[in-house]
Amino acid sequence: MNMAMSLSHQIGSLSGTPISTTSDLNDQTTNLLNGASIWKTPTPNLRCRISKQGGQEIDSLASPPLSPSPCRSPALRADLSVACQALVADRVAETTTTTTKDGYYITSYKQGGGAQIKGKGEVPVYVMMPLDSVTMGNGVNRKKAMNASMQALKSAGVEGIMMDVWWGLVERDGPGVYNWGGYNELLEMAKKHGLKVQAVMSFHQCGGNVGDSCSIPLPKWATEEIDKDPELAYTDQWGRRNYEYISLGCDTLPVLKGRTPIQCYADFMRAFRDNFQHLLGGTIVEIQVGMGPAGELRYPSYPEQNGTWKFPGIGAFQCYDKYMRSSLKAAAEAAGKPEWGTSGPTDAGEYNNWPEDTQFFRRENGGWDSPYGKFFLSWYSQMLLDHGERILSNAQSIFHSTGVKISVKVAGIHWHYGTRSHAPELTAGYYNTRYHDGYIPIAQMLARYGAIFNFTCIEMRDHEQPQDALCAPEKLVRQVAMATQKIGVPLAGENALPRYDETAHDQILNAASLKLDEIEQESDMCAFTYLRMNPDLFQADNWRKFVSFVKKMKEGKGEDKCWEQVEREAEHFVHATRPLVQEASLALMH
Repeated sequence: MNMAMSLSHQIGSLSGTPISTTSDLNDQTTNLLNGASIWKTPTPNLRCRISKQGGQEIDSLASPPLSPSPCRSPALRADLSVACQALVADRVAETTTTTTKDGYYITSYKQGGGAQIKGKGEVPVYVMMPLDSVTMGNGVNRKKAMNASMQALKSAGVEGIMMDVWWGLVERDGPGVYNWGGYNELLEMAKKHGLKVQAVMSFHQCGGNVGDSCSIPLPKWATEEIDKDPELAYTDQWGRRNYEYISLGCDTLPVLKGRTPIQCYADFMRAFRDNFQHLLGGTIVEIQVGMGPAGELRYPSYPEQNGTWKFPGIGAFQCYDKYMRSSLKAAAEAAGKPEWGTSGPTDAGEYNNWPEDTQFFRRENGGWDSPYGKFFLSWYSQMLLDHGERILSNAQSIFHSTGVKISVKVAGIHWHYGTRSHAPELTAGYYNTRYHDGYIPIAQMLARYGAIFNFTCIEMRDHEQPQDALCAPEKLVRQVAMATQKIGVPLAGENALPRYDETAHDQILNAASLKLDEIEQESDMCAFTYLRMNPDLFQADNWRKFVSFVKKMKEGKGEDKCWEQVEREAEHFVHATRPLVQEASLALMH
């Protein structure tokens, strides 16, 4: 019992850590195993001695060999007591970080003169932290759970974590007043456990989107300005306001206590850089810059809050605040068509319509393919690209030479993808139709700033989705992969919904190294972020599958092993971490 309780405090970081085992086969010779060796099949008939209180020693025989399988060699589940002895080893591998010419960071673990570096097809896995990891009082939420969870993730071979750094928490007290409280502690915790960090500059509200488990509004002083001038909020044609993110129509206007929204975002990022300078490029390896609702570069066209939108509705255009309308008017006049600048499309239906319910999005003679439609969609999508450009230019300037990569998240809007108009993508700001590629311009914009294209819905398969809504996530992922490949932008991925099954894991693995037949090349992701750290992840069966998934992602497609074999190789390790995982699961539930 005491040993199990101490495991969470002594497991530390397995990756790159020498592990000592004692075996009667080796006449009590100590063998040093490197971090990768923890995955190898353990030696049969392994014995160990456990010292109990009072000096009593018990000679323990590990579990007998398991029966062979067509796709795996005979393996042995290590006894928990052996793992406990192994995991308390307190030797740390020497690590070095090198920078490639394109700015990527490769960490090598030196063990006995050898080194491990990222190879072909290997994809490092990160795990998203809970949305409420930092409390409204700027402390660490469920501190014991965070600590145990980070240890468990590191031991599973996870590269690092992703955490939301909420604008509404840090700058809550007043303009330019930053309280990094809980983030200081959380990032130091990640550093202690040897986890890399993807920090998300979350300039959006938490609450109202898929998976939002808590409510974190924008800073109070910012919402006060929106209350004074509701036109600062995204607005639909029926006058409904959206408070998730400040309208990009006023990006360059001093509407927030004398500062523009872009200045607020830049000041926030600069303050983050200055406060965490010592961790940038080492612990903090990526800054994902929020650019809209859910942190994604898009308009809030499908808000779930108050039941406004339900899947698979087409959503609605968000260009009816006075600042957006002013821009539309100017664009129409510049195009010599002032009559096009009075309004957005009035025949584009409502949030929960389907394309064929509307005149604008329908297949035949739809307004989307008319001269007006092309003008409007070009303007609407360009406004979004300009928004991204303004923020990225600041981010690049602020984080230049700090050793971090910049990334931007793009939403995987896969429903009605099989139609000609791609209505849900259009309302979100992605001008992607049967005849117009909407992801090439996004990739080009990211390429100008050396940013990573982070895309969602990587885990989904076409046949799992409602066929009547012509969902096609696999085809969408392929289109995005081709766009990033063509432009030369690094592609990273996330799963859109929590999944713990092997089917989803296998789909992610395939998408992580996607064969693009059209150009006879593979598109390898530079990283994958798994949604999300929660009690379900640490359930015994889910954890076993997750550990195998991480191992498979790290090995890459070059290792042609079936899931069953991978799980068998990881089984003894899963068994060893069980007390720690149970601790994390219980702590997260409270």
